[in-house]
Amino acid sequence: MTDPIPVVAAVLTGADGRVLLARRGPRGPHRGLWEFPGGKVEPGESPEAALARELQEEMGIEVAVGEHLLTVDWTYSHACVRLSAYRCILVAGEPRPLDCAEVAWVEPGRLGKYPMPAADEPVRRLVQATAPAPKLE
Repeated sequence: MTDPIPVVAAVLTGADGRVLLARRGPRGPHRGLWEFPGGKVEPGESPEAALARELQEEMGIEVAVGEHLLTVDWTYSHACVRLSAYRCILVAGEPRPLDCAEVAWVEPGRLGKYPMPAADEPVRRLVQATAPAPKLE
């Protein structure tokens, strides 16, 4: 069995408590599904550097990569991945779909309405479990 492909994902929460998601394009594995933005770690690159690079390339934003939240090993029919999720803070820019089909800021309680690849599901559950309760108006 081959080593899993190292990939990273950002849990980027805005000031209003919503979380940033990216929608995959119409080609390749998981096409059209939503995910926590990120991508593959290149050889010799740290996970934190990979995450900052991927968010710059995919969405044109600069982030500060913070706390490691969890790592998920998942085997798909086409590949094995090791997904490491990190809390991130937006430093500069406004997310826009440069190398993804769409971006969305989503309330944590609504994340389940966005179909995701299986490896993202434990991240989604963690985000929902640790999100502050919505404010009553």
